[in-house]
Amino acid sequence: MEPPPIRVLIVDDDALVRAGLSMMLSSADDLDVVADVADGAEVVGAVNQHRPDVVLMDIRMPRLDGLAATELLRGRREPPEIIILTTFDTDDHILRAMRAGASGFLLKHTPPPEIVRAIRQVAAGEPMMSPTVLRRMMSYVAESGADPRQARARELLARLSDGERAVAALVGRGRTNSEIGKELSLSVATVKAYVSRLLTKLELNNRVQVALLVHDAALDEPA
Repeated sequence: MEPPPIRVLIVDDDALVRAGLSMMLSSADDLDVVADVADGAEVVGAVNQHRPDVVLMDIRMPRLDGLAATELLRGRREPPEIIILTTFDTDDHILRAMRAGASGFLLKHTPPPEIVRAIRQVAAGEPMMSPTVLRRMMSYVAESGADPRQARARELLARLSDGERAVAALVGRGRTNSEIGKELSLSVATVKAYVSRLLTKLELNNRVQVALLVHDAALDEPA
């Protein structure tokens, strides 16, 4: 028996963009575009009605922008995964999106197969955090000087066991569960269990936020 299709909600104030994305995503057998809306202010109602697994979210919208809408959704119980899809790729936008709880960040000129692959990836619980984006975020945080979040990040990470901290550090470097397992000689199932405990102990929504916390605390820096 095949798994049900991944339910996708599109949020963008450009009707042509919504139509284009709907047409493109509908060509994938395992994706189902359940709805599209034109503003972040409509997102909560659409999510309540259609229960999407993944939301493709624009940033700039007239009433409620995508970053604020992302924060609203990620504050819910059992929120959908969110991929920011936009024409704006400034470091500040990326960092704010990730801190808000987005699982990925794509530009609108991203080739369709990559958008489809990103949706599948985040729906499977593996945030779409490319090494390029990760390096940019590390550099951006470093260049911003002393970060007042560092003490708080280190306080949170002190809750973890040594094993959990080791997994967290590798999540911060963008490693997949499989890569973490190989590096620490753990099964993928054990790594998944570690990640689940990390999210619970740190009161975070996803691996991207774990990675940002690791960077804030400078846990990923070599000794």
